[in-house]
Amino acid sequence: MVNIIARRTLSNYCQLYLRAASALKSWYDELGQTNFENFNQLKSKYPSASIVGDDRVVFNILGNHYRLVVRFVFEYRTIQIKWFGTHAEYDRVDVATVQFKKP
Repeated sequence: MVNIIARRTLSNYCQLYLRAASALKSWYDELGQTNFENFNQLKSKYPSASIVGDDRVVFNILGNHYRLVVRFVFEYRTIQIKWFGTHAEYDRVDVATVQFKKP
């Protein structure tokens, strides 16, 4: 199983983006039950996922209306949520360095 850090961060994003809350929670539940050993295994399950450097992976959420940026360290089976927002907001951030900021 994968350890996803931190549920509080996810909850903050669910409150900010109510329309995407259900999809984010589903992503969290689904990924928490996986045992991916590398990006290729992840990509076979999530074909639209993209790796962007520094172990960062971008997921399309809710039909690509939203983007989720995480750091996925396969060796330790750990995911750290870095950023979440609309597709338009995603186009304005540096995905390689963006970090969660408390609202």
